[in-house]
Amino acid sequence: MIIYLATDHAGFELKEKVKDWLVKNGYEVKDFGSFQLDEKDDYPDFVKKAAEAVSECEKGSPSTGSGQKCRAVIFGGSGQGEAMVANRYKGVRAAVVYKYDEDIIKLSREHNDANILSLGARFIKEKDALKAVKLWLETPFSGDERHIRRILKID
Repeated sequence: MIIYLATDHAGFELKEKVKDWLVKNGYEVKDFGSFQLDEKDDYPDFVKKAAEAVSECEKGSPSTGSGQKCRAVIFGGSGQGEAMVANRYKGVRAAVVYKYDEDIIKLSREHNDANILSLGARFIKEKDALKAVKLWLETPFSGDERHIRRILKID
């Protein structure tokens, strides 16, 4: 599975920590930036690249997509604007997490088949972000008919 990453300045440090963790745990990572801390950069410039990659990856997938070929983790101050950008792309389902809540993280995968996790770097501690990413990546989509039906209505 490929994990795409994207951030602006607000999530830069957390992205680098998550990237290191992903690589150490055997994930293939494609980083769309930012590649340096620049207080003047804009999150849409980076997030759209990750969202486009996930959207392309989802094309031709059965039903809702498997979420097995690729996913993305995007970062920003709150994660909200980043998710708004990502969710404009067909087949993308970005869920925002700004604190560690096991139920919310699991439901975003089990019920919503979220393929992008948007982390609010100003609100989540590094250790909680790493736990959230791990749980999110390990939680499968339930595949229940009712969830598939609902997700198909999104696009």
